[in-house]
Amino acid sequence: MKKSAWRLDLKFPGYRISDAIVPPDRFERTDAVVIASADDMHLVRPEIRRSLSVELGVERLAAKLCPVALADDSVAILALAEHVGGDLADELARRICSSGLRLATPQRYILAAPLLLSIARHQWAGTPVSSGSEAVVSGSALAGAFQDMVEWGVRHGASDLHFNVQLDQADSEVRFTLQGRYVAPERFRRIPTATLNEMLAVAWMDIRGGNGAVFDPNTEQQGALVRQVDGRSILLRWASMAAERGPSVCLRLLDRTRAGETSSLEALGYLPHQARMIERGMLSEGGAVVFAGTVGSGKSTTLASRIAMLPPERKVVTLEDPVEYLIPGAVQNTVSRDPSKDRHDGFSAKLRALKRSAMTDVLLGEVRDRETGEAFMDLASSGVNVYTTTHAPSALLVAERLASSVIGVSRDFLATPGILKLVVYQALMPCLCAYCSLDSGQAAAGGLFDEPFAMQALKNLDRCLGGRPATLRFRNG
Repeated sequence: MKKSAWRLDLKFPGYRISDAIVPPDRFERTDAVVIASADDMHLVRPEIRRSLSVELGVERLAAKLCPVALADDSVAILALAEHVGGDLADELARRICSSGLRLATPQRYILAAPLLLSIARHQWAGTPVSSGSEAVVSGSALAGAFQDMVEWGVRHGASDLHFNVQLDQADSEVRFTLQGRYVAPERFRRIPTATLNEMLAVAWMDIRGGNGAVFDPNTEQQGALVRQVDGRSILLRWASMAAERGPSVCLRLLDRTRAGETSSLEALGYLPHQARMIERGMLSEGGAVVFAGTVGSGKSTTLASRIAMLPPERKVVTLEDPVEYLIPGAVQNTVSRDPSKDRHDGFSAKLRALKRSAMTDVLLGEVRDRETGEAFMDLASSGVNVYTTTHAPSALLVAERLASSVIGVSRDFLATPGILKLVVYQALMPCLCAYCSLDSGQAAAGGLFDEPFAMQALKNLDRCLGGRPATLRFRNG
């Protein structure tokens, strides 16, 4: 039976357009050409010119399928073995035809995940490599895919990048923390589990101060690595957890150059009288300044920027795990600590050396356990200026947190005059989207104020704003 054909008026620059487009037959997996390694790329004939994932709107499928333009203007489909004959590949073939492009002969090739990623991410130069170098190509492809995720997170203002490897599933997920929300962009929603696991192993090779020579999915590991994004030095603070279904890796994305910025406290959202209190506390002699807040509240960022503003005649030394922001003029030290150990000889040695360094100010990265709690007491009682951070739910509970059984700072020590000279509790407010947020009328029309408590809250806000409801904006659910 003859298949029907349809005519297209679609224009696609740089490619020939057929007058009659016939939908492709059902593809059999056995017809695909297998590319076992980078050395076999010569089997793709004519040679690959470039990836068409972006033009055809299938970039999110890069880890499974990739349409490529060949030298004769035809289009081939590169795919993982499990997807080459599936519905996704068939739909991609139909999209290629409906776009006025011509399918190649043969039309599909089976590739390993690292090589497929390298081509989809435009990292394949088209030159076959010598035998035995497949691991190098695979590693560079995985490193490139990892860099792509980091760049996406930085450019979209993400605070964290999450890799959730699900060993009992074929696919795993990559998520980002954006404006405090844990989201999965469509572009990285489903990545083959084996590929993601290999990607993390490759990324771990660049870790500094990590516990373990290789990435171990069954062990809690931490460390740091640095990547360049748009001319900026981005620190990735690695923390992995051996979860039930597979390792979960969280990377905090930190712009290391931000500490050198001279943004005022008022620009960060502090009130003028609060800014004056912080400045006085930072410049007074002796005692401890503690910035507290929940995870991801920006306390380390604010503290580093304030330390960068200290007078140049003050000698600042830091003990951090790891060094996050580059503070101009400070002597910064990364002290790596294994999360599976309670005591570390390296930390104690660095603390002893610190006392002989003639410093005036010390940044103790975070007080979170007994070892750092003892260091806090030791330094704060020595007469130097100590700055640190800790996790706490409110300003009133910071002392309780430091005196808890987990950290163990003496309550009598905290009550000593001049020791705890300033406590700052910082919280971030969520940002509304400038494009889709709603005014009060739109929010009311959408049913946002149907509940009595919501209507009362709106009236209270209206009263506080002096009868200016037009200035209120609301989140678009």
